[in-house]
Amino acid sequence: MTGSAIFDKSGRYRYSLSRMWNCKRPKAAFVMLNPSRADAEMNDPTISRCIAFAEKLGCGALEVVNLFAYRTAYPQELRACRRPVGKLNDQYIGKAVETSSLVVVAWGNWGCLHGRDTEVLKLISSKDPLFCFGITLKGQPRHPLFLPSDIELVPLPR
Repeated sequence: MTGSAIFDKSGRYRYSLSRMWNCKRPKAAFVMLNPSRADAEMNDPTISRCIAFAEKLGCGALEVVNLFAYRTAYPQELRACRRPVGKLNDQYIGKAVETSSLVVVAWGNWGCLHGRDTEVLKLISSKDPLFCFGITLKGQPRHPLFLPSDIELVPLPR
């Protein structure tokens, strides 16, 4: 498996993280909330789950982008961050979605912070269909970390 990651100069913002294990299969893009510890070489638990789901879905590569590029393991820190989105984040989200055969939105309940869910859905609305692992009680696409491994994707309600 090969990996790459794109960070800003400070290392506090991660714009994209990619893994490839079979170049003959399609790429999946997962649009989640914010990056944590994973980098070009090291996976965190969420990235490991996403790889497993992408493999199960027949993909050979994964690109992860996020509503917020600011790196933290604690989503509540996004509230206090002055610029949690990151200057180039929308550009990387658009590119990941455009170059992927399958797009999974999976940011969980914090996605509505600063109205970011709405902004990103507008940005990626040309990709049809978008998929998710279901919707939370708060109306957001479920985050993959604690979902059962046999959960099925469903089209994102629009």
